[in-house]
Amino acid sequence: MPRLRIALAQVDSTVGDLARNAQTIIDWTRRAADRQASLVLFPEMMLTGYPVEDLALRDSFVDASIAAMRDTAARLAAEGLGGIAVVAGYLDRKAGLAPRTGQPASAALDAAALLHGGDVVVATAKHHLPNYGVFDEYRYFVPGNRLPVVRLPCGEPGEAADVAIAVCEDLWQDGGPVTVTRQAGAGLLVVPNASPYERGKGAERLELCVNRAAEAGAALAYVNMMGGQDELVFDGDSIIVDAAGHLLARGPQFAEALVVADLDLPNADVSIRPGDAPADPRDGTHMTIHRVIVPRTGSAPAPSPAAPPGVEPGPVWPRLSPQAEVYAALVTGVRDYVEKNGFRSAILALSGGIDSALTATIAADAIGPERVHVVLMPSRYSSAHSVSDAEDLVKRQGLHARTVPIQPMVEAFQGELGLHGLAAENLQARVRGVILMGLSNAEGHLALTTGNKSELATGYSTLYGDSAGGFGPIKDVPKTLVWDLARWRNAEAAGRGETPPIPENSITKPPSAELAPGQLDSDSLPDYRVLDAILDDYVVKDLGVAALVAAGHDPALVDRVVALVDRAEYKRRQYPPGPKITPRNFGRDRRLPITNRWREPGRPVAR
Repeated sequence: MPRLRIALAQVDSTVGDLARNAQTIIDWTRRAADRQASLVLFPEMMLTGYPVEDLALRDSFVDASIAAMRDTAARLAAEGLGGIAVVAGYLDRKAGLAPRTGQPASAALDAAALLHGGDVVVATAKHHLPNYGVFDEYRYFVPGNRLPVVRLPCGEPGEAADVAIAVCEDLWQDGGPVTVTRQAGAGLLVVPNASPYERGKGAERLELCVNRAAEAGAALAYVNMMGGQDELVFDGDSIIVDAAGHLLARGPQFAEALVVADLDLPNADVSIRPGDAPADPRDGTHMTIHRVIVPRTGSAPAPSPAAPPGVEPGPVWPRLSPQAEVYAALVTGVRDYVEKNGFRSAILALSGGIDSALTATIAADAIGPERVHVVLMPSRYSSAHSVSDAEDLVKRQGLHARTVPIQPMVEAFQGELGLHGLAAENLQARVRGVILMGLSNAEGHLALTTGNKSELATGYSTLYGDSAGGFGPIKDVPKTLVWDLARWRNAEAAGRGETPPIPENSITKPPSAELAPGQLDSDSLPDYRVLDAILDDYVVKDLGVAALVAAGHDPALVDRVVALVDRAEYKRRQYPPGPKITPRNFGRDRRLPITNRWREPGRPVAR
């Protein structure tokens, strides 16, 4: 039985940086060569980054991607790596497709190529195009309709394995490439992925790989991208299972890694010759099996000795706790947004409350405390403990801090405008926003907002005030999870013998915007645990009013919360991006019209 050593390169990729991404392919292929791998698998759209969005509609970008992939194949050979089979994602084009309405003008393909011997040996494209959640790939791509099956030499002379290639969503949908893999008799199905993180997805991902391996009748290697891209965060967590569904290897979460394993695969049937054959994908479409043979070049990498009984042949990294993986996603999202967009530092308003405390801590963990600047902006309503809590956090973490009292500026505006009530309260937040954005502009910092998902949902933020900024680290974090993450981060520090980064009083005191005397969040919002439960059902699960009441929520409270959420859509549309960690975030996931007179049954239409 042939033994194939495979390496999964779960690495970061930057959208549009074809030169750097190509260099990453070469560098990590060299690492795989050092581990004597015969096959290296990179993520979906590795060469272009993912998602490329409307860049896919530009012929110039598609042309550059195709040329860069060919150049990468040649460079691999020139650097002595041409004998290793490399699978990497890129943007390709379907040739000869007549233009028609409803089809992307560029005829772009979300493709994967196998590189060997200095050439692009074969390419394939995603068959199932996702069109839900954060995905709208029918806008950008045309579907692929063939399954390449590559015969790779491995093991002893005369031995080879048939390897099929599919792309990301092709695993998540029934029929298509997985079904055809079984019909082709391939021993291994490799799948490049750019699968965004959300809470709890790891267990679902492993179950998916196990089930699809059984359907394909083949071992399955799933490599996933790592890193942040605007709202999306990719967590790695690459997986290898055998045909029986046994876990052989699993990569770390939120870290680049080379995951290497030895696979014992069935010997390829040499009586089946190269060429094309029709297949039935059982999804109402047509597919072709396209077989190619990769010649043996030089000496094959030496296989590792057989693993002793009971010892897994590949590494399985430990899983993070639920709080640790969410926190890692937020840190990754902030770090890559700062780094990939060329910011030297970040700045935020520090109030002494839990939201700004957690945001500052995430930023410090992401880019280092020496690159985080905070501004304390007390007003006449700021409590003494708010100022002292903020100062305590600065000392604990070693952040750059300055204090800018806002009362004289607020009074100057008040003297001219004569504002009262809510308008006067919001004026304080807007003065703070002007200060923060002014310092950001003058000193080149990325301004971070500190609003959480519960506040965004209910409109409990001031437009052009605390919503002013370039990135929202906790934008998709419900308030109750904010507290959980703060407690977890402090406990992690204490467990390592370090000073907890967040003052305990910031965690335990009642939350308040402090824009009026004695003001508390509970004055205008229900208890956050009650509120977050309703918001999860309404925003994430998309339940209507009747279904929310049937789920056990108080009818009067449901009406009130739904009204708050619906009324705040215009505010959310103007909020900066932030890392997605829930199944449905405010942004790419949830797209509702601002001008909208629909009201859930039971709610009156305001006039």
